[in-house]
Amino acid sequence: MPSNVQELRPKADSEKITINLGFVDLGQIDLLVQEGFYSNRTDFIRTAIRNQLDRHNDNVRNSVARHQLDLGLRHFTRQDLETARAAGEVLHIQVLGLATIAPDVTPELARQTIGSLHVLGALHASAAVKEALRDRMR
Repeated sequence: MPSNVQELRPKADSEKITINLGFVDLGQIDLLVQEGFYSNRTDFIRTAIRNQLDRHNDNVRNSVARHQLDLGLRHFTRQDLETARAAGEVLHIQVLGLATIAPDVTPELARQTIGSLHVLGALHASAAVKEALRDRMR
């Protein structure tokens, strides 16, 4: 990618998870797939998760407000962090969704400007930045 082009979307818009299911549960899912109710196991699992999230939507919304979480995608650029450093600010990042820290952010800049980092979902940052912030993550 040319240096003057910034990628607006992360390479993956989802995160892979692993679950263990009992054989009977898995067999029932396979039966529903075989009968055409779902296109595959993943389709069934995503649908089940979304249905559960819909059932708890009010609880999630209240918790997000109570914990003052940013909801969705929150991207921090090098310029964002340099601006915070110049203003003498320390950021306390709380995100429910995806938090990204730009690849050109150095570990030193991250440590100088990020006081705490709480991400419910996924954090995309360089390995060096993650290591530099490890003691500030919860």
